[in-house]
Amino acid sequence: MTTRVEPAGLSTTALVIIDVQMEFAFRTIAGVPRSTPMAEANITSLLDAFRAAAGRVIHVHHHSHESGSPFTAGEPGAEVQAIARPQAGEAVYIKHVNSAFIGTSLEADLRREGVQQIVVCGGTANHCVETTARMAGNLGFDVFYVDDAVWAYGNTGPDGREHSPQDVLSATLSNLHGEFASVVKTGDILQRMPH
Repeated sequence: MTTRVEPAGLSTTALVIIDVQMEFAFRTIAGVPRSTPMAEANITSLLDAFRAAAGRVIHVHHHSHESGSPFTAGEPGAEVQAIARPQAGEAVYIKHVNSAFIGTSLEADLRREGVQQIVVCGGTANHCVETTARMAGNLGFDVFYVDDAVWAYGNTGPDGREHSPQDVLSATLSNLHGEFASVVKTGDILQRMPH
């Protein structure tokens, strides 16, 4: 169980930005309901703060192998949103499933670089960000899941019950906090960054 409530130090911490890709921007433009309208602004704030402090920034992008997926490499939906485009020297990992640790060298690279804590944000809250956070917690990393820098969409369960985007996000946060991760706000991370 995660007991720390703040990153121990910038040298052992990485910001992991997951799947901030155009398909999600297209959904927003189309009016698809989602939680956390300020998520992109908060991701930008986190990214700016880590860059300003010369912190470690990691980008994860999803390239689906499923036929017809908008996240297929080369499709407009797989392109990275402007707010999260990698800069020179920032690591980029391409994944094909929900977890950023499957089929990539992410775990080995984090361990080699002495990373002990990861700050996760991006999309979507209950899919790739949650799966990556759960696996990171199981692997022994201290995970800080930034609840106002992720977003969720509504869904319908196998029992036919409809769940709103906010309900989906709330369930995700409840499942993660204190077990796989510490759920925090963007401001919690920013106030602990070097100034």
